[in-house]
Amino acid sequence: MAVYNYDVVVLGSGPAGEGAAMNAAKHGRKVAVVEERREVGGNCTHLGTIPSKALRYSVKQIIQFNTNPMFRQIGEPRWFSFPDVLRSAEKVMNKQVASRTSYYARNRVDVFFGKGSFADEHTIEVVDGSGAVEKLIAKEVIIATGSRPYRPADVNFSHPRIYDSDTILKLNHTPRTLIIYGAGVIGCEYASIFCGLGVKVDLIDTRDRLLSFLDDEISDALSYHLRNSSVLIRHNEEYEKIEGLDNRGVVLQLKSGKRLKADALLWCNGRTGNTDGLGLENVALHPNGRGQLEVDENYRTSVPNIYAVGDVIGWPSLASAAFDQGRSAAGNIVSNDGWRFVDDVPTGIYTIPEISSLGKTERELTDACVPYEIGQAFFKSIARAQISGEPVGLLKILFHRETLEVLGIHCFGDQAAEIVHIGQAIMNQKDGANTINYFVNTTFNYPTMAEAYRVAALDGLNRLF
Repeated sequence: MAVYNYDVVVLGSGPAGEGAAMNAAKHGRKVAVVEERREVGGNCTHLGTIPSKALRYSVKQIIQFNTNPMFRQIGEPRWFSFPDVLRSAEKVMNKQVASRTSYYARNRVDVFFGKGSFADEHTIEVVDGSGAVEKLIAKEVIIATGSRPYRPADVNFSHPRIYDSDTILKLNHTPRTLIIYGAGVIGCEYASIFCGLGVKVDLIDTRDRLLSFLDDEISDALSYHLRNSSVLIRHNEEYEKIEGLDNRGVVLQLKSGKRLKADALLWCNGRTGNTDGLGLENVALHPNGRGQLEVDENYRTSVPNIYAVGDVIGWPSLASAAFDQGRSAAGNIVSNDGWRFVDDVPTGIYTIPEISSLGKTERELTDACVPYEIGQAFFKSIARAQISGEPVGLLKILFHRETLEVLGIHCFGDQAAEIVHIGQAIMNQKDGANTINYFVNTTFNYPTMAEAYRVAALDGLNRLF
């Protein structure tokens, strides 16, 4: 058994693990990363963020071609199968793996491919695919093993027509009808993807509205546009039984008495932290019922030299936040200024159209009796949106009517996840520099989507008296 000594060992090479490893390595620490797959990138690259967003982009291109009258001069509308679209996503995944592999090599971070587990708080045992065992001795360990779809015991995921958000990437045909159980972020994104491919989708929501953490107007807009794309949304429903038929589809029995049948079912209801098999019992760490670890504001677990970051600690379960959490945990270890508690994360939801938001919602400000005002810019009036043929959407700025401080940014429409960062930059300014006047007193390129900030700011200021 080979034995190696490191300052920091990171379990997992997704965004959280990569962020941790790079920050520690750049500050002179000897770092190793343990990755269970044969390639780096974690679930983000291979099963989650990258493939689903690449799928979405390809489907969006198909929709644009099939709905733009100009393209009728080229030919009739074309429809692509799910496997066809998935192949375009695989190209992006391969490029991401190549890029990230080079990061580890360039920063002299050793990567061990195999299953890592704790022998004690300073010792990680790595078992590779051939069964060989290597021992890594570490001063500090960062757990960044991510999460996987939650699978209730009474659902038969071995049935060929029942999928979760991981196994759906192995779908080798395009179903005519699809039930998506769970209308969270992942469920809504896949509803957009499949309805864009012409699949008849039933979206089952266990709550009374879609993505209730969003501003109500944005949530309503998402509901409208999904329905407008022929997605049937059923709120306040829970499953009683899911029955896979012999090569004839799936029947969903709901507690309300409804029975639904489709060619396939996609389960998108919750996720579980990847903590099983890590040997946590050997270091007295106890995950909760969803496999998640509890950490303090420094991302340290109850064992002083063991940290945890990313999806394995739960909220907000976003790749963007996970990378910063990893950097922060490593920043704590190396005692540099790279540390911060990540709590100002913009929401990025890649439905069609996409959604992004940051800060307070109207409901939160109203409940807190904050005197706010609203500035809106509708994309249908923005020149760049007219040029690109993307007129659906709006930018909404919530600001304090007395101090003019920007309190929330909410965007629905094409490029929303990009547009929100302009508002984020202003909201993070200190000493009174966070003001809606910035958008009025700054010249924006024309035509751009950024111009929506000027339009929204003027709209909001015109409401003041």
